[in-house]
Amino acid sequence: MKILITNDDGIGAEGIYKLACELSKVGDIFIAAPDRQRSATGHGITMHEPLRARKVTFFDTDFEAWSISGTPADCVKLAIESIMDKRPDIVVSGINNGPNLGTDVLYSGTVSAAMEGVLLGSKGIAMSLAGFKNLDYTYAAKFARKLVENLNDKNIPEDTLLNVNIPNCSEDEIKGVEITNLGVRRYKSSYMERVDPRGERYFWLEGELVDIENGTDTDVHAIDNNMVSITPLHFDLTKNSLIKEVEKWNISI
Repeated sequence: MKILITNDDGIGAEGIYKLACELSKVGDIFIAAPDRQRSATGHGITMHEPLRARKVTFFDTDFEAWSISGTPADCVKLAIESIMDKRPDIVVSGINNGPNLGTDVLYSGTVSAAMEGVLLGSKGIAMSLAGFKNLDYTYAAKFARKLVENLNDKNIPEDTLLNVNIPNCSEDEIKGVEITNLGVRRYKSSYMERVDPRGERYFWLEGELVDIENGTDTDVHAIDNNMVSITPLHFDLTKNSLIKEVEKWNISI
């Protein structure tokens, strides 16, 4: 099995290293990841400047690894279309430092990288560890390996990826696995205004999470209750139930 591994935290992040080492037990590893932190870039791709890609030594491994100047989606697109000799069977993105839950997936470079793999004909998994401090990626990496093994002979719709969030707790504290819907994550966003050494104003985004009531079938609820969350996502954003209603509006030129 050919496995393309990427992330949005950068090729030097601990999460991608732990993921690659564990997945090397079940497949042939190829790594293409951003050369620096690229979180919250969504599914953006680079159009108006060149992408720079260089082969690098990946920690203490002999995996083929490429450091790329673009977004996570750029990394997957460039790797599959121009660098790899064959399309990977699966693209695994992560392990992200922090959760990718609910509506946050719209901003997530981690999720978008996996989705780019799906768009190009591979299976896709986005892996996130739902915490920011005292992170231990060991169990998340093991779970990713088990999931990849399990998916090897499973039929997943061609437009679908699996978004996986792992609770940031000890393995003994994890209560199980839930297949979930996306919950809702909203932020009270504000911008801190500052002045740089040249006297120019700049703004730095600060976001405070606002508590939203989420149902018991959501990814947010699962993580809050120390459950692994797996949410199938697809790229068709059409609100099919509203098609007939909008037709009745008789919009014309």
